[in-house]
Amino acid sequence: MKRVFTIAEKNWQGSCLHYKWQKTLGNYLAVAGFDNTVKIFDRHGQRMNEFNLPGRCIGMDWDKDGDTLAIIAEKSSAIHLWDANVNKTSQLDSGMRDQMSFLLWSKTGPLLAVGTAKGNLLIYNQQTSRKIPVLGKHTKRITCGCWSSQNLLALGSEDRSVTISNHEGDTIRQTSVRSDPADIQFSVMKTDERSSPGESTVSVAVGKKTLFLFNLNDPDNPIELAFQQRYGSIVSYRWYGDGYIMIGFSQGYFVVISTHIREIGQELFQAHNHKDSLTSIAISQSLSKAASCGDSCIKIHDLTELKEMYAIINLDEETKGLDQLSWTDDGQLLAVSTQRGSLHVFLTRLPILGSSSGTRMAYLTSLLEVTVANPVEMEGPLAVAVDVEPNFIAVGPYHVAVGMNNRAWFYAVGENAVERLKDTEYLGTVVSMCLNADYAAALFEGKVQLHMIEGEEQEERQTKLFSGDKYRIMSHALTADFLFLGTDTGLIQCFFIEDWQNINEYRHPVGVRKVFPDPSGTRLIFIDDKSDGFLFSPVNDAVCEIPNFSPTINGAIWETWPGDKGVFVAYDDDKVYTYAFHKDTIQGSRVILVGGTKLPFSHKPLLLHNGELICQTQSGKTNSVYLSTHSFVRARFSEASREQLTQMLQKALMLKRFLEAWEMCKLLNCSETWAEMGRTCLHHIEVELAVQVYRMMGNVGMVMSLEDIKGIEDQNLLAGHLAMFTNDYNQAQDLYLASSCPGAALEMRRDLQHWDSALQLANRLSPNEMPFISKEYAIQLEFIGDYVNALSHFEKGMTQENKEHDEACQAGVARMSIRMGDIRRGANLAIKHPSRALKKDCGAILESMKQYSEAAQLYEKGQYYDKAASVYIRCKNWSKVGELLPQVSSPKIHLQYAKAKEADGKFKEAAMAYESARDWDNVIRILLEHLNNPEEAVRIVRETQSIDGAKMVARFFLSLNDYGSAIQFLVLSHCSDEAFQLAQQHDQMEVYADIIGPDATAEDYQSIALHFEGEKQHLLAGKFFQKCGQFSRALKHFLKCPNTEDSLAIEKAIETVGEAKDDALTNQLIDYLMGESDGMPKDAKYLFRLYMALKQYREAARTAIIIAREEQSAGNYRNAHDVLFSMYTELQAQKIKIPSEMATNLMILHSYILVKIHVKRGDHLKGARMLIRVSSNISKFPSHIVPILTSAVIECHRAGLKNSAFSFAAMLMRPEYRNKIDLKYKKKIEAMVRRPDTSELEEDSTPCPFCGGQLPECELLCPGCKNNLPYCIATGRHMVKEDWSVCPHCDFPALYSQLIQLLETESVCPMCSEILSMNQVKRISDCSSYLQLNELEQ
Repeated sequence: MKRVFTIAEKNWQGSCLHYKWQKTLGNYLAVAGFDNTVKIFDRHGQRMNEFNLPGRCIGMDWDKDGDTLAIIAEKSSAIHLWDANVNKTSQLDSGMRDQMSFLLWSKTGPLLAVGTAKGNLLIYNQQTSRKIPVLGKHTKRITCGCWSSQNLLALGSEDRSVTISNHEGDTIRQTSVRSDPADIQFSVMKTDERSSPGESTVSVAVGKKTLFLFNLNDPDNPIELAFQQRYGSIVSYRWYGDGYIMIGFSQGYFVVISTHIREIGQELFQAHNHKDSLTSIAISQSLSKAASCGDSCIKIHDLTELKEMYAIINLDEETKGLDQLSWTDDGQLLAVSTQRGSLHVFLTRLPILGSSSGTRMAYLTSLLEVTVANPVEMEGPLAVAVDVEPNFIAVGPYHVAVGMNNRAWFYAVGENAVERLKDTEYLGTVVSMCLNADYAAALFEGKVQLHMIEGEEQEERQTKLFSGDKYRIMSHALTADFLFLGTDTGLIQCFFIEDWQNINEYRHPVGVRKVFPDPSGTRLIFIDDKSDGFLFSPVNDAVCEIPNFSPTINGAIWETWPGDKGVFVAYDDDKVYTYAFHKDTIQGSRVILVGGTKLPFSHKPLLLHNGELICQTQSGKTNSVYLSTHSFVRARFSEASREQLTQMLQKALMLKRFLEAWEMCKLLNCSETWAEMGRTCLHHIEVELAVQVYRMMGNVGMVMSLEDIKGIEDQNLLAGHLAMFTNDYNQAQDLYLASSCPGAALEMRRDLQHWDSALQLANRLSPNEMPFISKEYAIQLEFIGDYVNALSHFEKGMTQENKEHDEACQAGVARMSIRMGDIRRGANLAIKHPSRALKKDCGAILESMKQYSEAAQLYEKGQYYDKAASVYIRCKNWSKVGELLPQVSSPKIHLQYAKAKEADGKFKEAAMAYESARDWDNVIRILLEHLNNPEEAVRIVRETQSIDGAKMVARFFLSLNDYGSAIQFLVLSHCSDEAFQLAQQHDQMEVYADIIGPDATAEDYQSIALHFEGEKQHLLAGKFFQKCGQFSRALKHFLKCPNTEDSLAIEKAIETVGEAKDDALTNQLIDYLMGESDGMPKDAKYLFRLYMALKQYREAARTAIIIAREEQSAGNYRNAHDVLFSMYTELQAQKIKIPSEMATNLMILHSYILVKIHVKRGDHLKGARMLIRVSSNISKFPSHIVPILTSAVIECHRAGLKNSAFSFAAMLMRPEYRNKIDLKYKKKIEAMVRRPDTSELEEDSTPCPFCGGQLPECELLCPGCKNNLPYCIATGRHMVKEDWSVCPHCDFPALYSQLIQLLETESVCPMCSEILSMNQVKRISDCSSYLQLNELEQ
C-alpha cells in the first residue's frame, strides 16, 4: 500500500483527531483537532481551507452528495456549513439553547439531524430551510444516531434508551437498553423470508459489551448478543454483505457473525489481528475489503476470503498507537488517525489506467504519477510526475500523454529523464487517446482529432479532424503508419498518415465498438455492437469471424514477440483467451482458439510477449500472468510427465511453435505425436518440416510424396496435394481447380474411383478422357451388381480408335447383355470376341443362369474343355463328352464318364476312363472282376499302394490258393491280423515276416518269435526276439541252435549282446565261446567280433593280434593283414592308442604283400628290399620260412644286392632248411655260398620327416630323433615330407610319386584294397597333422 500523504500539524500533537471523508467523490478530507480549527485537505494532501470554531469541534458530517460539510462546536449553538463547490462557509442558527452533542446528514435526502446534551432534537431540511425542533426526545445527552435508507432516524442517549423517529421527528418505536448505547446502525437482518423491504433492524453496542439487535417489525423480541470476556470491549462494528456483522474488540480480536436466525450467536470467523489492542475497523464495500488497526499496524482482509491477509501496513513510528480508520466511498484512499495527533492517507485502489505501444507501456502508479517501462527490452521503469489525476493515459515510442476532461498533457520520455512538452485542449471530453512516433489521435464526442505531438511540418499535415454527419466514431487506433477508425454504422476507415489520405474502407453490417490493429497495421481485430469479434485484413479486405468469442470480452492485445506473429489474446474481467491467426493453411486463412487462462481479480492486460501477459493491478503495480497456452515456453521438458508433454505439444502445434514441438516429440518418442505434428505441418503447408517429421517416423511413402511436390510454386496446387494427403478430397479438388493445373483434380478423382465426380470433371476439363472413365466406372458398377448402369457406361466407353480399350468395353457389353437376359446378343458378342477369358466369364454367367447348352458351347469355343465337358455331363450329352475327353484333364469328369460306360457294360473304356480319373480301386476292380487281368491289377497295386485295391488282389489270390501272394497283398492293405493268421495256417510265417519288414512293430515281431518258438525253430525264434528287443530270450534260442547253423547263430548272438549292452548276457556268451558250457571252445574270431560289437576295442585289439598270429602261423597272411588293418582303423577312429605289436605286425605283413605286387610289376629292387625286411622277421612266417628265404636270395641277386643274397643263402644252408629248398634253386644257392660275392648296391638315403636327418629309405627308425617313421603303403619306405599323400579311403600315407606310379598298373589301394584311381590322390603340402598323429600313436 502506497502512502499518499501524512498530516502532522504542530497544534494537534498529543491529541486524537476527528475527521471525515467527503461522501461519494472522496475529493476532500475534513480534519478537526483540539485547537478549535477544522482544516479541509484535498485527496493529494493539499490544504484547501481552514476555519476557526468558537470551541472544540464536537461533530461533523458531509451530506449524501458530498457538497456540504456541517460542523458543531462547543460553546456555540450555531451549525457551521462549508460548501465544497464554491469553497464558502456559512452559519446556521439551531435555535437550541443547550449544548449540541450529535449531528448527522440523511443517507437519501437533504435532512440534517442535530442532537443536544439535554436530549432535544432538531431536524433541518437544507432544501427548504425548514427546522423541526423536537424537545424531550430523550431525557439525557444524545450520543449516537443513524439514518435509514427509508429516512427513519434512530437515536441513542445516555438515558439508556433508543428511539426510532420519522423524518418529521415523530417517535415510531422506543426501547430501553441495559447500559449506555453507542454506534447505532440500520441494516437488514438475514432471514429466510424478507418480511418487509428496507432496513428494518437497528443494531446498538450496549455498554461496549453486548450487541443489541432490535427489529422494527418485531419490537417485542429484541436479540442481545454477548461475547467472550477475553475479547475485551466492543470498539467498533460494521454490517456487510447479506446480514453479516464484523466486530472489533479492544483486546485485538476481529470477529465475524451472521444475523441469520439459524446461525445467530455463531462466530463465522475469528482472528487475533492485534496483540495488544484494536482501536478501529473499517469496511469498503466497493473494494470488498475490511481493515482493522491497532498496535501501530493496519491489517486488511478480503471479504470474500477472510482467512487470507490481503495486506499489512506497518506504522512503526506511531509508538503511541493508532486511533480511527476511514475509507473513501470509492475505496481508493484509506485514512488512519493516530493517538499522537497525526493522520496518514494510503492509496488502496488506483483507477486502472494504462496503455502500451509495441513493448513499451505506461500505467498509473499513484494518483499523480505515471510509470513508463519497457520490460522486454529491459528498460527500467521511469516515473513521470503529472499535474492532474488523469482520466486517460496514452503512450507512444517516445512520448506519454495523460489527461482529463478535454485537456491532455504531453511528455517526451528519454532514457533517464522526462520532459513536459505541452498541454492541448480539445473540443470535447476526451474518451481515449493513441500515440505513435509523431502523432497523437484523440477521440471525443464521436470525432477523432489527429495532430502532431511536436515539430513543425507543412500546415496541412499538422492536424486533421475526422467526423461525419451520419455516423459517430466509436473507437480508434494508431499504428506507425495508419490511423484506424470504427464507427457506429459499421464503417472501418484506414487513413495512411504518410500520404495523408484514406486508403481503405470496409463496411460491416453492424456498428463497430472497438478496433485493435497489429503493430504493422496489416491485420485488425474489431468487436461489433453484437459483441462478436472479427479479424480484418485491410490488404485484401478479407474478414474472418473469431470463433468462440465471448460476449463479455472488452479488449484484445497482439503478441509482440516476433516469432508468434498472428497470435493475440482477447480478455474480459475473469479470463484471457488465446487465439492464433493462421494465414497460410490448406483451408485458407483462419483464426483458431488455442485456449483460455484465468485472469486474477482486477487485472487489466497491458502487454503480451512470448506468452507472458503483463497486467496492471489496483495497487498501481504490474503483475505477469503466464498464459496456460504457452506453458511449454517456460517448462523443462525433461521434468514434465508424458501427459503434460502431450498437452503442451497440442498447444505448441496450434501456435505453430514447431521448434518446441519437435523437442517434445523427440522426448515422447511416440508415433501418434509425430503423426500429429506431421498433419499440422501439412495443414500449414510447411513441406520441408513435414519431410523431416515423416522421415523421423519412418514413413517412406509420405516422405517420397512430399519430396515430389516440394518444388511446386503454385500455392493452390501445393495446398491441393497436401489436402489430398490429409484425405480432404473436396478441399483438394477446389484447390486443384483454382490452380494452374486443374487436371490434377480429375486425376485424383480417378485414383480414388470417385467416378461420378471424375465424369463431371472430365466433361469440363478433358472430354476425350470420358470413354476411359466410363469404362472404369462400368467395371466398378458391374462389381457392385448395378448391371443396367454398367451396360450403359460400357456402351458409352466405345472410342472406335483404341482397339484394346474397345475390346474391353465390348467384353463388358457382352457380360452385361447376358446378365440383363439378352442371351443371344451376349453369346454372339462373346463368340466373336478374341478373348478366351471372356468366353469363360460368359459361360460361368450362363451356367449360373442354368443355360447349360449355351454355357457349354462358350466353354468349348474358349477351349475350356474341362468346364465344357462338366456342363455337357449336366445335360447328359455323353457323345459330346466322349469327343472332348482326350482334351479333358479333370479326374472328376473322367470319373463321371467311366461310371456311365461301366453302366453300359463297356468295361475296357470304363477301365481307361477310371485310370484317367486316377480312381485306381475301380480300375483294379474292373481288371479282376470283368477283364480277368490280374497281372495288370497287381502292377497297379504295387505302383499306387492302394489299400482297397490290395484287399481285392489278396482275395483274388486267396481264391487261387496262392497264400504267399495273398499274405503280401493283405499286408499291403494293412490287414496284418488276417495276414498273420493266414501265414500261421499255411506255414508261411517267414514269408509274412519278410513282407512286413521295416513297417513291423515290436508286437508283430514278438508274435512271429512266439510262433517259431512253438515250432522249435531256434534260429528264427531268436532272430525275431532280437528284433522285438527281448535280447535274453533271443540269446537263449541262438545258443540252442544245432551245429549246422552254428556260424550264423553265433554271429546273431554276438549282434544281440552288442545291442543289449547287458553284462550278464555278455558273460553268458563269452562262457559259450570259451567252451565253458559245452567243453568246445569256438573260433577266436567270434570273440573278436563280440568285443567289437560291445565296443571294447582294447580287448578286441588283443584278440585281433592273437587271431592274426594264428592266421600267420597257418600261412593266411592276407587274412592276418585284413584283421590287423580293420582293428587299426577302428582304434584310430575311437582315438585309442594302437599297440606297437599290432603296428609292427601290420607293417611286416604289409611289406610281405608289397613283395608280390612289385615282383609281379618287375620292380625287383623294391621287392628285394621288402623281402630283406620280411626275412629279417622270418620267425613270424613259420609256415613259409624256406620259400621266403629262397625268394629273398633270388630277388636280392636279381637286384644286385649280392651280399644280402649271400647272407640269406648261407641261412638256407642250415641243416633244418637245406633239404626243403626247391630242387630247381638248390644248386644255384649252394654255388652262391661256395663262391661268395659280397658286393652290394648301396641303398639311397632320404631325410627323416621329423628331424630332417638323412637315413636309408627303407629304414623305419630314425637314429637321430629315435622316432618310428611312418611308411609308404606303396613301397614300404619311410615317408618324406615333400612327397606326401594319403589314400582317401583308409587315410594311410604314401609317397605321392610312388603311389601314382603304382596306380598305373594297379587299381586298388595296397593297404585297404578299396578301388583307387590316380585323380583321387592329391599331394599334401602340409603333413604336420599326420606327423602329430603318428607321434600320438607311438
